[in-house]
Amino acid sequence: QVQLMESGGGLVQPGGSLRLSCVVSGFPLDYDAIGWFRQAPGKEREGVSCLMRRDGSTYYKRFVKGRFTISHDDAKNTVYLQMNDLKPEDTAVYYCATDATWGQCGFNHHDFKSWGQGTLVTVSS
Repeated sequence: QVQLMESGGGLVQPGGSLRLSCVVSGFPLDYDAIGWFRQAPGKEREGVSCLMRRDGSTYYKRFVKGRFTISHDDAKNTVYLQMNDLKPEDTAVYYCATDATWGQCGFNHHDFKSWGQGTLVTVSS
């Protein structure tokens, strides 16, 4: 069973940056699609970005494109989300997820079966 552990959240001012990390452990470690999702209070969980390990393809929702960057370190089994130019509307609990249906990237959280516990990002002055 795969476990995921996020870290790196915190309080940041608008325009600031944070880098989230998600360490993947357990067995088997043959995941391919790995994604970041977020959930703001009172809202449904939404996809943010996704990466395919086998070819490095990356995908972003339009509202973060150009501001967020997803990357993966194979040696550390860690996926990162670099977040720049943060806005108050980015405030949410951020989750990483893998074990996707059909092994493909997507932004529907129902398609991912393994989740971390989340890390809170608060953007406020």
